[in-house]
Amino acid sequence: MESLTKLRVSETELDTLVRRGFGPDAQITQWRELTEGHYNVAYAVRLADGADLVLKIAPPPGLKLLSHEVDLMRTEIDFFRRARAGGVAVPEVVFADTERDLVGSDFVFLSRIDGVTLNTVRDTLSPGGLAAVRAQVAAETARLHTISGPAYGYPLRDSRSWQPTWRAAFEAMVRDILDDALRLGTRLPVGVDEIAARLHRRADLLDQVDRPALIHFDLWDGNVFVLPDGTGGATLTGLIDGERALYGDPVAEFVSMTLFRDPAELPGLLAAYRGAGHTSIQLTPDVRHRLALYTCYLYLIMLVEGGTRGWQGPERESFEDRLAGLLVDQLDQID
Repeated sequence: MESLTKLRVSETELDTLVRRGFGPDAQITQWRELTEGHYNVAYAVRLADGADLVLKIAPPPGLKLLSHEVDLMRTEIDFFRRARAGGVAVPEVVFADTERDLVGSDFVFLSRIDGVTLNTVRDTLSPGGLAAVRAQVAAETARLHTISGPAYGYPLRDSRSWQPTWRAAFEAMVRDILDDALRLGTRLPVGVDEIAARLHRRADLLDQVDRPALIHFDLWDGNVFVLPDGTGGATLTGLIDGERALYGDPVAEFVSMTLFRDPAELPGLLAAYRGAGHTSIQLTPDVRHRLALYTCYLYLIMLVEGGTRGWQGPERESFEDRLAGLLVDQLDQID
């Protein structure tokens, strides 16, 4: 669906951004909009010196956004820099600008990753080839999770989720999205007070988390780039779109990595994560309860965000009805 959060620019404005980043003599030879994303606008840009780049521009200033979406591009820039320094396959930050004096928003030029998104070729891969790619993603994710932050939650300006404990951070994250639901008039299957109370009942399990690991938190197949080999297999080339990054429980990563599925349905994923040798996750009852908490949180985001994107119509209503049912199922699992 088309989103109000995409700040498109003219060719003249694009040229201005390129010259800010690469000097007055920089010239564009090719450019086109990349339409797969749903939040930032993105362009593929080739310069006369041969550089292949991706330009991302943050949403228009003054747009009504979710509480945790303040300064997301700055989070993404920091995520890519920290992840790349840690040896994770992510784009390089070639040039970043947060002055907001050219188009009113932050923008960043990233190196372009070879390949295509996994969701576009998933059905063309053999079962073994797909499992091998997912194992590569899991191993790369395990490497990402070795990177630690100074606190828990979203590293955003004035974010009340930035806390000294994961329990305090997560409960603040939940309060923010429920406040957003009230502010935006989101139709939820259960009242916000009841949702908050049901999530709080098992919040004691979050005290098991003792290190703020760097988490991508949006690793669905559309944010995984692969290079198919033409014989049913593929090789991971990189992870993109790190603006949702936060610091917290590595278990939370598996919500989007196994979106709408139980991680137990993909045993090779967890085995590859453990096999990377950095850390281990076992699907114990406590871990499953933590996973249910994080799944509820992601479903709440997916339900509420439509109110800031301008999404409406039968397709969106059908999607939200499905999400509402899934949210109730997860709340019941917590209970």
